[in-house]
Amino acid sequence: MLKGLLGKKGGMSQIFEDSGAAVPVTLIEAGPCYVTQLRTEINDGYTAVQLGFKEVKPKRLTSGQKGHLDRNELVPLRFLREFRVKTPDVKEGDEVKADVFSVGEYVDVTGTSKGRGFAGAVKRYGFSGGPRTHGQSDRERAPGSRGAGTTPGRVYKGARGPGHMGNHRVTVQNLKVVLVDVERNLIGVRGAVPGARGGLIIIKEARKQ
Repeated sequence: MLKGLLGKKGGMSQIFEDSGAAVPVTLIEAGPCYVTQLRTEINDGYTAVQLGFKEVKPKRLTSGQKGHLDRNELVPLRFLREFRVKTPDVKEGDEVKADVFSVGEYVDVTGTSKGRGFAGAVKRYGFSGGPRTHGQSDRERAPGSRGAGTTPGRVYKGARGPGHMGNHRVTVQNLKVVLVDVERNLIGVRGAVPGARGGLIIIKEARKQ
């Protein structure tokens, strides 16, 4: 059974439980998505459903992309992603909406984190930096020594230090669905999700139930 959707991150809000507690909620414009292709064990070696999301102008797509969608007479779609399923309960050309999820379910949400550019070790990894006194004048936010001397005579791979920060694929697991509005294609999940507003979001059934 297909338990997945593509969406666009909206803003954050809050709702109030019966007890009066305020719950932070991220709103996601989930769908409508369209089934653009079914992967089968015979043809592809695995079973999956390919979904398309976000209608765009035809000139934004290549001829191959338009031909792929024209097979099922679908509108031009910007994003295509696959969801592994054991037994697909949809067929090519079907429309998938927010009602594949219901309030109370738990989902895993994947997005692309905000890019921070080149960042130092203090911002990137939370290093404390050097001492503020004892004669040093330019080591306040420096990472310090990163390895030994003659042996091994180099810095080991994976050592934490300055570098590109953010703009990575990030998954937040076990977020509770607290709102499903099929008419407005909205899903609200408790807590924060990765990325900036308007970024692509992938919603799947939680793996760690």
